[in-house]
Amino acid sequence: MPTALNPVLGIVATLAAVIVFMAWLLSGRVVHRRAPDPPCTPDVFDVPFEHIAFPTRDGIQLGGRMTGGQRRRPVVIFCAGMFGSMDGDTHLVPVFVEAGFDVLQFDWRAHGASDGARTTLGVREVLDVQGAIDFLQARGVQRIGLMGFSFGGAVALRAAAQDRRVCCVACDGGFVTLQSALGGYLKERLGTGAGLFSPFLWLVLRLVELRLGLRLSAAEPPASVGAISPRAVLFIHGENDALVPPAEQDRLFAACGEPKALWRIEGAGHRQGYELQPEEYQQRAIGFFRQYLM
Repeated sequence: MPTALNPVLGIVATLAAVIVFMAWLLSGRVVHRRAPDPPCTPDVFDVPFEHIAFPTRDGIQLGGRMTGGQRRRPVVIFCAGMFGSMDGDTHLVPVFVEAGFDVLQFDWRAHGASDGARTTLGVREVLDVQGAIDFLQARGVQRIGLMGFSFGGAVALRAAAQDRRVCCVACDGGFVTLQSALGGYLKERLGTGAGLFSPFLWLVLRLVELRLGLRLSAAEPPASVGAISPRAVLFIHGENDALVPPAEQDRLFAACGEPKALWRIEGAGHRQGYELQPEEYQQRAIGFFRQYLM
């Protein structure tokens, strides 16, 4: 009997080793630098800007840009999505500038124009946002809001919860749990349910934690968003968002205090709100910041 089991056990052990090795490789790919988005600066839209640089709270130098120079207008910090760069959101800069705001864009650590070798999937990126706020306050800016996109939305929520200098925050498609977000990403790419990959994703995230020496649960916003109140929050989500399904949207919204608003866009997937309804997107986002940041 033991002889018959030995080949089976060998195959199982080999398969397990292959799965762990693949998960280890993927965990390394998740945290390391990616190529930036195609370059797109505000002057493409006839908006003047300056290149800026500032340190995070833990000493990493970040690159960015800002409209408005030394004017004392309210400033909205754009918090970009992960694995790209600040360039992907530049098309929204002129909308905010025309509405009376200046915009600060920056690249996260280990992204684009910024230093750093590894992302922390949102755990330490709050320190990047705080570095941007420090930079603005050193210039005399007092009215500061956050506009976060996808990954940047989750970080913006946690930054607002921790830093009372943030007057208000808008979150477009911010993730609720990392495992759901990665599972939804695979579902969109591979056309199959996330449940099939759940054990593998769990393993990948545990190996990411091993690489970083951090608990990734610290990056998930539901536990902290209640601390944002009485400052306002606007949530923007697609009804068909595979990365942040409606049940998780509701969970995040319920955890947040007042004042708050949720715009759930019919027929929209992840971060498709502006693409499908650009005029209403502008009206809602600009109206929110005019109400709570002006």
